[in-house]
Amino acid sequence: MKIDILTLFPNMFEGVLTESIIKRAIKDNKVEINLIDFRSYSKLSNNQVDDTPYGGGGGMVLRCEPIFDCIDDIDPNHEAYRILMTPDGITYKEQMAYELRDKKHIIILCGHYEGFDERIRTLVDQEISIGDYVLTGGEIPAMILIDSITRLIPGVITSTSLDSESFTDNLLDYPTYTKPEEYRGMKVPEVLVSGDHKKINEWRETQRIKRTEERRKDLLK
Repeated sequence: MKIDILTLFPNMFEGVLTESIIKRAIKDNKVEINLIDFRSYSKLSNNQVDDTPYGGGGGMVLRCEPIFDCIDDIDPNHEAYRILMTPDGITYKEQMAYELRDKKHIIILCGHYEGFDERIRTLVDQEISIGDYVLTGGEIPAMILIDSITRLIPGVITSTSLDSESFTDNLLDYPTYTKPEEYRGMKVPEVLVSGDHKKINEWRETQRIKRTEERRKDLLK
């Protein structure tokens, strides 16, 4: 898989791409992630990429020309799946991560400033939001997409780690424990140390339903 990230602040991604699972996935050629500073596509003398909005109003708006020129350069035949990170996009869900995992090439556009020229929307296939709140830019939301998609690529992490994760079947994950068996009066449930794997699996499934009912009843609908 190839992921191109269009951003004005590529240095924000340094820690995300050079640590942990994503770093290993890149090293193992499971995913190729490119950071593209679209400021370099500005035709203005000072590399300006924003301007005041027509009709007045506060803040600055991202100009459309550098974005169009950048997309024309890196995806001239529209072979990539193009995503715009925006607060008014569709709310991101785990199932979307699985769908995006199967794309060969993804382009993620990180908005910034007060907003972006409306014509930029014509360039993308999907607009995505990570929640009902506003951030300073689309970089952090893009990082969330990168992480959630990359970990699903076959061979990045073990398949057994994905089988019962939260949201895979509209249920939250079951509680997990490790050593010591007792700590400050809190004991590991007896079934988990019983060695009876059938009962352990039944307990875990029951706990998933119980936890979902208690914390995210909306998922059961």
